[in-house]
Amino acid sequence: MSTPPPTGPLVTRDTLAAGLRALGVEPGETLLAHSSLSSLGWVCGGAVAVVQGLLDALGPDGTLVVPAQSGDLSDPSHWGNPPVPEDWWDTIRATMPAYDPLLTPTRGVGVIPETVRTWPGALRSAHPQTSFAALGPRAAEVTGGHARDCRLGERSPLARLEALGARVLLLGAGYDTCTSFHLAEYRIPAPLVRVGRPGPTGWEVVTEVSIDSDRFDELGHDFERDRPVVRAKVGAAEARLFPVADAVAYAQRWLAVHRSREDEI
Repeated sequence: MSTPPPTGPLVTRDTLAAGLRALGVEPGETLLAHSSLSSLGWVCGGAVAVVQGLLDALGPDGTLVVPAQSGDLSDPSHWGNPPVPEDWWDTIRATMPAYDPLLTPTRGVGVIPETVRTWPGALRSAHPQTSFAALGPRAAEVTGGHARDCRLGERSPLARLEALGARVLLLGAGYDTCTSFHLAEYRIPAPLVRVGRPGPTGWEVVTEVSIDSDRFDELGHDFERDRPVVRAKVGAAEARLFPVADAVAYAQRWLAVHRSREDEI
C-alpha cells in the first residue's frame, strides 16, 4: 500500500519568515521561541528552514533564544519515562557524563532547539539541566552568568530576557511549555527540593526552588483572556506572541492565588 501524500500546507523558509512578520515579529528584537516542528505542516528543509525563517524575521540585529534543556542529567531514582532498575542507580550516578554546553544534547524540547544549539555561533548557558541557547548580538548577554543552582529564576536567562524587553513566541506550542511562567515561581513562596545531577567532580546534590508546570494551561488561558496576546496562524501552527514581562507578572499573581505552595525542603 502506497503512503498517502502529505496534506500540507507546504511551508518554506520564506513563507515562515513572512508569517512571523505578519504575526508581529520585529527585526532587531529578542525572541524566546517555544516551538513544534510537526505543527507547522510540511516544512521544506525541516528544522533548519524553521531556524532560517526565524533568523530572517529577526534580521541581523535580532536575537533568537530557545530552551535547551537536558533533564536527563538527573537522579535516576526519579526517572519514569522509562524507569530504570534500582540496582543500576549507583552505577548511573557514578558514570553519567557531566554537562558540557557544546556536547550535551537537548532533551524533550523538540528538534528546533537542538538545531539552534548546534548552529554556528550559538551560545548556551551554564545550567546543567535548564540551559538556554541563543543566536544573535545579545546571545552572550542572555546566556552568560546562568547560576548552576538557579534553574529558571533571577540568575537565569529568563530574568535577563525580562529585563531586555524580550517577547515569547509560542509556535505551535502550548502554554505548558512557557518557561517564563517559571520565573514567577521564584517570586512567590515555593517548596525547595534537592536535585541530584552529575557535576564537574562527580555526583552532586544542590538545593533548588521547585518548578512545576502543573496548571500552566489554565494559567495561559486566563493570561490570554486578560492580557494582550497576538495570535495568528503560521503555516498550520497556531502562533502566539507576547512580552516575557507580561507573562511573568501575570503568573506571579495567578499562581499565588490558584496554586499556592508551602515553603519547605
